[in-house]
Amino acid sequence: MTEVNSQPPMAWRYCGNQVKRWREQAGTTREELCKETGYHYEYVKSMENGRRKPTLRLLQIADEMCDAHGLLLSAQDYLKPEPFPARSQEFMQAEAEAIAIHSYEPLLIPGLLQTEEYARTLISESCPPLDDETVEERVNARLRRQEALRARPSVVFGFVVYEAALRTMVGGRGAMQRQLQHMLEAGGLRNVSVQVLPMGRCSGLALSGSLVLLENPEHEHYAYNEVQTTSALHADPAKVSELTQRHGMIRMHALSIEESKGFIGTLAEEL
Repeated sequence: MTEVNSQPPMAWRYCGNQVKRWREQAGTTREELCKETGYHYEYVKSMENGRRKPTLRLLQIADEMCDAHGLLLSAQDYLKPEPFPARSQEFMQAEAEAIAIHSYEPLLIPGLLQTEEYARTLISESCPPLDDETVEERVNARLRRQEALRARPSVVFGFVVYEAALRTMVGGRGAMQRQLQHMLEAGGLRNVSVQVLPMGRCSGLALSGSLVLLENPEHEHYAYNEVQTTSALHADPAKVSELTQRHGMIRMHALSIEESKGFIGTLAEEL
């Protein structure tokens, strides 16, 4: 498992360095750039040193002052927030290529089944707080992931969700009702199955965290699990086997697909 880099993003550092190099090559002082942008000296220095993300205003004015002919301004495309946290990007790639995905979630509705409303509530309440641009990018990325349910009808998607996740009231009563109805609609797709694990069943495994099993076109198997700020994508056969057995035991204790449909529908009416 790779730890998340605590340094500023490489794109910030590279872009800031390019601004500094172009400025020095053009014989423009930092003070002159500050005057044109209206930014304080230390603010521009932080951007040039990669400690802060260079702003669009800085790129526009620096590009013009240094006669960069759009080369500095073009960097804005590389400064957009990452659609997924660094720790989960490898998993997202594996998910996009998988021919079969089976997951278990104890506390949250799986990302592939979330409504925009539900996803936005979760992402916007992250800690430390995310800026609005990052929230928007990650919400949109999650919604784009969900297109696979319909766009890839030959891929098997199996979801087992612990009852507690259906009762969390994320976003409030109305939002949760809409979320449950959305799950029922997704479960109606012929390549998607949704099952509920009732509270009190298989408690030893039910409360041990989420897991996802993946099979790629080469029929290689992977397993992914995640807790708080830590996650891991496993390829070791022994570890994959262990998590596959855990998932199998959980699914064995879950309600059938039809029973789950009735359970979710009744709960949505009761909210």
